[in-house]
Amino acid sequence: MKRTRRAIAAAAAVTVAIGLAGCAAGAEPTTQSGDGADSTATLSLAVQSPPRSLDPVDLDAGQQAFVWSSIYDTLLYRDNEGVIQPNAASAWEWSEDGLTLTFTIREDMTFSNGDPVDAGAVKATLDRNKERTGQQQEKMQYVTAVEAPDAQTVVLTFSTHDPAFLFNMTQDGGAIAHPATVDDERTTTNPIGSGPYTLNTERSVNGSSYVLERRADYWNVDQYPFQTFTVKVLQDQTAQVNALRSGQVDVASVPANQVSSVEGNGIYTQFVPAISGAFINLADRGGVKEPALADVRVRQAINYALPREQMVEQLLFGAGQATDQLFNAKGSAYLEELEGYYDYDVDKARELLDEAGYADGFTLTMPSSPVSLNFEPTISQALADVGITVVWDAVPAGSANAAVATGQYPAFFATSAAVPPERETVRQLQSAAQNPFTWNDPELDELIAAANSELDDDKRAVIYQDINRWVTENALFAPLFYLGTTLGIKDGIERLGDGTTPFSTVRLYGVAG
Repeated sequence: MKRTRRAIAAAAAVTVAIGLAGCAAGAEPTTQSGDGADSTATLSLAVQSPPRSLDPVDLDAGQQAFVWSSIYDTLLYRDNEGVIQPNAASAWEWSEDGLTLTFTIREDMTFSNGDPVDAGAVKATLDRNKERTGQQQEKMQYVTAVEAPDAQTVVLTFSTHDPAFLFNMTQDGGAIAHPATVDDERTTTNPIGSGPYTLNTERSVNGSSYVLERRADYWNVDQYPFQTFTVKVLQDQTAQVNALRSGQVDVASVPANQVSSVEGNGIYTQFVPAISGAFINLADRGGVKEPALADVRVRQAINYALPREQMVEQLLFGAGQATDQLFNAKGSAYLEELEGYYDYDVDKARELLDEAGYADGFTLTMPSSPVSLNFEPTISQALADVGITVVWDAVPAGSANAAVATGQYPAFFATSAAVPPERETVRQLQSAAQNPFTWNDPELDELIAAANSELDDDKRAVIYQDINRWVTENALFAPLFYLGTTLGIKDGIERLGDGTTPFSTVRLYGVAG
């Protein structure tokens, strides 16, 4: 039976599209936050976790990006409608076969120390991302060569077309490092950056509070109205709400059951739609650490055991949308027919476990972090009802991504970036972050290869749907729901866009006119 779609109101906060068309040379980024370089406005917001490093090879695209995306510029960026726009690269063009990508680097950019941001710096950054073990290496897996024939041109050669590459260049994969100092010790905490802000180390406390000051010499400074941008790490939501009420921060996420109590006294609330996905990644599909997960029937049983609708009603206060598939409803890979594929059925779950030889259950260890904490009791009880004992292992917020990417846990609760393009979701199926045990299946690999090599968007969309169906039927994940966020915002500050592009950047905010 299909689930009923419902209007989405508000939800708990969470941490965790690219065709072959080129972009006209000289095009300028669309206005994001207005008001310009003369503005003396300030912005302070609360996040759940700090950046674990500011070294470009170790950047993450979650809430941690509020800090690093202020310090580093990216080659491209996505505007508030999700459209890829020029940034450090003023233009780009794919070859007809999709195997060569040429970027034109704008001429008026400098690093925070005055050195030019040129093609050589971009090449050095991308080469380093490919060579160094880290968050960016897999995003460079199809790149066979990076060349800088002149100061404003970067040419990349690919072994196969990479539909996710331009998207990655709008996020952590596209951050541009200062080549002469990137290997210095300072880079992890106070790098020389290419972006609109510099970190004031005297006013900042690493892991707790980051004070960023706008660069007067930044090439696009008119688009950044906040003279000072402060990011405060408050893992507890109650602490975030209290900081908002007391004026310590201007923006914080607000639990759905506290919205009415927050509104007023100079604070308003704004809902960001439910487009981020929450799921349990059943990562150890080869049974390396937990043999039970190698059996598809066990993975399917876990899916049947989870009361998704109940979680939405009781934990998100009705402010979410239950789902059985990994791909977002806004994308072309989404299939309405898959909703209800794993309707809550305890008896079916027990039957599958019995068939797989686990009638007496087994123990499953997963990492506990601020992101999963609110959902852990319900997940534990649901799996206990079918004989699976869940052990939650406490992991510091800043270490969670590294812990799962290195295969320390056979399964883990995670959230997806809101509305990741199908290309990025597919790439994640083979990434260290979502496939830490490097599990593979020939049929899935063949589908992914076909999608990556298909240059026609419509034909590729059909393949993505086939991938979605295969991933759902084989229970690689246990998708739970899409969730949004209600933000408490100080009067005079506005959040821009509709949540389609929620990449964590100061560009999401402006001064109310």
